[in-house]
Amino acid sequence: MSKGQPNEVTGRIFDGATLRKILAQVQPYRGRFVATGVLVVLLSGLVWVRPALIRIAVDDAMPTGDADLLLNVFLAVCGMLLFEALLQYRVTYLANWVAQSVSLDLRSKLFQHVAQFQLRYFDKTPVGTLVTRHVSDIDGIANVFSNGILNAIGDLLALLVVIGTMFWVDWKLTLLVLTPIPVLLLATRIFQRVIKKAFVDVRNQVSRMNEFVQEHVTGMHIVQAFGREKQEAKAFAAINASHRDANIRSVWAFSVFFPLVEMLSATSVGVLLWWGMQDVLVERMTLGILLQFILYVFMLYRPIRQLADRFNVLQMGIVNSDRVFKLLAREERIEDTEMARAPEQPIQLRGTIEFENVWFAYTDEEWVLEDVSFRVEPGESVAFVGPTGAGKSTIINLLNRFYVHQKGRILIDGKP
Repeated sequence: MSKGQPNEVTGRIFDGATLRKILAQVQPYRGRFVATGVLVVLLSGLVWVRPALIRIAVDDAMPTGDADLLLNVFLAVCGMLLFEALLQYRVTYLANWVAQSVSLDLRSKLFQHVAQFQLRYFDKTPVGTLVTRHVSDIDGIANVFSNGILNAIGDLLALLVVIGTMFWVDWKLTLLVLTPIPVLLLATRIFQRVIKKAFVDVRNQVSRMNEFVQEHVTGMHIVQAFGREKQEAKAFAAINASHRDANIRSVWAFSVFFPLVEMLSATSVGVLLWWGMQDVLVERMTLGILLQFILYVFMLYRPIRQLADRFNVLQMGIVNSDRVFKLLAREERIEDTEMARAPEQPIQLRGTIEFENVWFAYTDEEWVLEDVSFRVEPGESVAFVGPTGAGKSTIINLLNRFYVHQKGRILIDGKP
């Protein structure tokens, strides 16, 4: 079994350089990406309309018994709901289309890049690690476009529109309603730090499990040949338990943060009702404005809660993309010699093969071939005889340039 490289992923909560690399992947689809962004802005800019219409119904239509106005408000609210639903459908479709297109391109690019690596890399890298990079990590990058960056921008804009409308209607009441916000911002910051560590741990455990399962399924004949079924089952149980614990830690963060958001939202509504009803009773405020503010409070906390989800998607996307881009930047190719490069005219080979003082080791300086020299003329037949590990297959691998020797020269017709 090959030994994997460490899976730890660290770094800042938001890495600007990595985020720019992620956004660069959308360049071929920038038209649809920009269109999605425009629709998101439009959708966020409409959040104030429905509560304002309900205020008109309560303050203007109901006291006077104006059935026509009430019907018009009802139709306007229904029309807004339908329009927002259509916008949301289009945003969801376009965002996921872009996400899947980026995923397709990036996965193909990664596979083509890895397919050119020399065999030495695959000898020391678990297959499960590469499976995780091609599947789970790229899916995480796709989520940045389908449920991450544009949605986060939309939630922020919706938040600003709601707060701006509240200040425009009644700035004193707005300040009162926003009293719990500092506590929420502090809790959100703590949540961000905790969930980043938990999510990185989850991804590491997923990678470990993929590596273990892939390696042991493909090498099951070795496990059974040495009678290690029970020992490997215990090792898998330990990895499985670590995966469970990592997920529980992430769930714990959500289970604390989301009830806190709901509690602060209820606190804002309670304060609003207590203060607002006093103003309604003495006719300093209309009932319609109070209802409008209650609806705005719910609209205020919903984007904040959703922003936490979007933030988690962005964090995981950055963790995933950091791994993928590091693999894309890795150079494990064997440089072609002058003879190996495609010539304008086909080369006529005589077939003379010569090893001159060749040294080769798969790992560090654990030499498999030491100062090997021989020459094979065209038409000659040569047999390599020796025990397992003597280097017979290694000579053929070097001749086919699957590996590169450390010392000496290998010549074909006198050329390297």
